[in-house]
Amino acid sequence: MNKDIIICGVGGQGTVLASKILASAAMSNGETVHSAETIGMAQRGGSVTSHVRIGEDAFSPLIPYGQADLLLSFEPSEAVRNLCYLKKDGIVLVNSSPVKPTTESLHDTGYDGSEMISYLQSKCTTIVIDGDAVCAPFGSSRFFNIVILGVACGSGRLGLSYEQLIAEMEARIKPQFIEKNKAAFAAGYELGQKNLVV
Repeated sequence: MNKDIIICGVGGQGTVLASKILASAAMSNGETVHSAETIGMAQRGGSVTSHVRIGEDAFSPLIPYGQADLLLSFEPSEAVRNLCYLKKDGIVLVNSSPVKPTTESLHDTGYDGSEMISYLQSKCTTIVIDGDAVCAPFGSSRFFNIVILGVACGSGRLGLSYEQLIAEMEARIKPQFIEKNKAAFAAGYELGQKNLVV
């Protein structure tokens, strides 16, 4: 399997954990994996982008522009910012719930992510996930990183099984949080199956 995946969001959304679960699951499946993170002012809500390259065709950890098969975005504007990495027939999975930048609190720009979503839909195949709604039963939007992995797996484009990702979650997530994370993954997986893009 050869798969190039960009995971992007802002600091505090769990993008790095999602990339580590994904990379570890692929390695456990016997795949060669390269990964890297480009992190800005992450602790202050800055951009975070993780590159995960699976397979023998990858010779470096950073995905070249126009080569990513999947773009998993935790925030609409971050999806647009990283769209240059997506290949022509690539797929974007994006959270419709925006994280408003600091400038929004200083000057009401009306940013709600909708223009970014429309732009993405005009450019490529896009699966839009209502992060607030799907995370509501779990009491926090912090579960979105696990939800989006579930959606990607359920959509048929990830190349890894439900069981492989659950096993990595069990290895990396604290025991007191694992059941809620499994439920979040299952909810995402179900959404992914409804949006099959194989």
